[in-house]
Amino acid sequence: MYKIHDKKLTAIGKICLYGITFNKKLGSSTLNIVMKNNSSQLKRSALIMAVCLFISVASFAQTLKVAVAANLQGVIKVLQKDFAKKTGIEIEPIVGSSGNLSNQVRNGAPFDVFLSADMNFPETLFKEGFSLKAPEVYAYGSLIICSTQNIGFENWERVLMTERVKKIAIANPAIAPYGKAAEESLKLKGVWGDIQSKVVNGESIAQVNTYITTGVVEVGFTTRALVKDVEGKTTLYWKEIAPKDYSPIKQGMIIIKQSKNTENAQKFYDYMLSPAVKAILKEYGYGV
Repeated sequence: MYKIHDKKLTAIGKICLYGITFNKKLGSSTLNIVMKNNSSQLKRSALIMAVCLFISVASFAQTLKVAVAANLQGVIKVLQKDFAKKTGIEIEPIVGSSGNLSNQVRNGAPFDVFLSADMNFPETLFKEGFSLKAPEVYAYGSLIICSTQNIGFENWERVLMTERVKKIAIANPAIAPYGKAAEESLKLKGVWGDIQSKVVNGESIAQVNTYITTGVVEVGFTTRALVKDVEGKTTLYWKEIAPKDYSPIKQGMIIIKQSKNTENAQKFYDYMLSPAVKAILKEYGYGV
């Protein structure tokens, strides 16, 4: 039991310190705390505090910070729950374009694992010394042309040239691998120069997806995973771009060298290569 005597005190914080008797002046006020605990109570209290501290630290250590390419925005939620269920380890996804996430790694962002939308960004980070080992492919991406309108994509390159299509969303090719793939396809079809005035660049594929699903643009180039992400919510009309029309989208991952949680990072890394994850990724249109 505590007895608190204070005639002038106007603000008292909650204090949970067992085993301490002290006087503390707060301005002109005096807080007198009189302990009436025996030694066994003190020991129990100290033990409880130690256990709480251990649980708090352990919980913090269990959480992995995973830098996630924007094309994985939907599926990472499924993987997050599945991984936690199987291992008890929580992950905190930080979603963005692969290029921007790479720059954050260079600037010291406290990531443990980086899931890129290509191999180039993680390979560069490895060569620069930000990963202990070379990246490994965990999935192969598929590019689609997509709209909320039934425009008809049989000859999609010709459709883009018509007045019906006023805006075309493409992720920034410099930092987003799916944007780079879209640019390659458009150049191959010989229409890249003709549609420049219609192009709306998104910072990431996630922003492109927002442009598409909200009708801000008539057409967008994105990942096939979007079809699964909005299933039952938004009707999409889409066509897969022939894989021969762009460089293979090999999606690679690395464990960040500066990670303070390499043991759990390795567990997540291995998990991403497991048959269970391959099955989930396949549902979202990825090659495995």
